[in-house]
Amino acid sequence: YADWCGPCRQLSPRIEEIAKQYAGKIVVYKVDTDKEKLLSQSMGIRSLPTILFIPVKGQPQAAMGALPKESLVKAINEVLLVK
Repeated sequence: YADWCGPCRQLSPRIEEIAKQYAGKIVVYKVDTDKEKLLSQSMGIRSLPTILFIPVKGQPQAAMGALPKESLVKAINEVLLVK
């Protein structure tokens, strides 16, 4: 995210809600791309907002844009909580 990014600000409350809802099941990080330029580059972040889903096993997947909560929950269940 970045402070100047309107869609990032719209998405922020959804991300915080999901972090509470899935506490103890997934880890949620919010990274300021202006402050963490090297990390952003190494993760291939080219547009904001970008959400990376990084499972313990398997390939990371990215979603871009201010997604609705339902889309985020679906991705969490399909990518991160798969057994």
